[in-house]
Amino acid sequence: MIHVPITRPDLGDEEVEAAARVIRSGWVTQGPEVAAFETEFAAAVAAPHAVAVANCTVALELSLRALGVGPGDEVVTVSHSFIATANAVVAVGARPVFVDVEPDTYGMDPRRLPGAFTPRTRAVLCVHQLGIPCDIGAILAAAAVRGVPVVEDAACAIGSRVRWQGEWTPIGRPLGVMACFSFHPRKVLTTGDGGMITTADPALDGRLRLMRQHGMTVPDTVRHHEGRVTFEQYVEPAFNARLTDLQAAVGRPQLKRLAATIARRRELADRLSSALAGNRVLSAPRERPDARGNWQSYPATLRPECAAGQVEVLQFLLDHGVACKRGVSNAHQEPAYAGGTHWSAAPDGLAVSERLRDQTVLLPLYHAMDDTEMEAVLAALAALDGALGGRRAG
Repeated sequence: MIHVPITRPDLGDEEVEAAARVIRSGWVTQGPEVAAFETEFAAAVAAPHAVAVANCTVALELSLRALGVGPGDEVVTVSHSFIATANAVVAVGARPVFVDVEPDTYGMDPRRLPGAFTPRTRAVLCVHQLGIPCDIGAILAAAAVRGVPVVEDAACAIGSRVRWQGEWTPIGRPLGVMACFSFHPRKVLTTGDGGMITTADPALDGRLRLMRQHGMTVPDTVRHHEGRVTFEQYVEPAFNARLTDLQAAVGRPQLKRLAATIARRRELADRLSSALAGNRVLSAPRERPDARGNWQSYPATLRPECAAGQVEVLQFLLDHGVACKRGVSNAHQEPAYAGGTHWSAAPDGLAVSERLRDQTVLLPLYHAMDDTEMEAVLAALAALDGALGGRRAG
């Protein structure tokens, strides 16, 4: 029996040579490779500006700081996300106000926003969860009524698209004031770790570049190539949030393969969806007509008529050599946020978020998956249907 992991980074000779090129150059910190990566990334997502940073968590934090969000403020966001989303709000001293999500997109439900706004609301932080675009158009419209800026947590969404004003638009253009990406190994494009912030606002671009490098007015690349003595200044207390040239170099060849990568992931997702069409335990996710996800993850849902529970299904698939995960976690259900000290929720609660965490099964999907691995997953799903599909709930 082979073992199929939940994901596997696609790193090969191009990435090895890219890292070697940087090592040979003698410049390994933020430098020319980072600058090239930023330019290429901006072009890939049709963004005027892209700022590379150490990871997506710090990208979210810097984005909020760039908007002036701080102690005493509130940020409307979702609990149904990796805990970094909520942590970034707390890190700037603000309070997350959680709203529930849509059951099909796993993203912020725009209908819940009006009830979450207060005079202290300074930003909306929505999430394109699992690479599935949230209803960004409706979210922007709801936020515009209150004059509140929208930041997109696009950690998982490189290569995803939405239908916007009659055209297919990449997530990251951005449609809000800023969009933040992750290059963690579980993501479609990885640099080991790392992040990127895109924006159309040149003032925000400049502010982010200042904050990511200790508030230093003269970047290293400029100072070291000046033909005269140049002294930098540090104009405000800031941060070390830089990406290294080693990381950027590893990301650049993957960015060139992005279109083929997304096509392969969508092909694999179609095979999983076809296999689940008649499965009596799990049902396939559905895409909205105005969205095309990158299938960073594949979220199947427990069928309500089946008596099998999430843990039982996860263990069955693991016993058959297929590693899976439960649904996206909820920050408000984690010990760090117990008791509601750091957060509050919109009046209509978080019932959908809680249900999705406990009824979603994330199946393996990665673009380096070969036919043998896919066949193993499909066989395990067929076995799951045969073993547990006949048990009916209640």
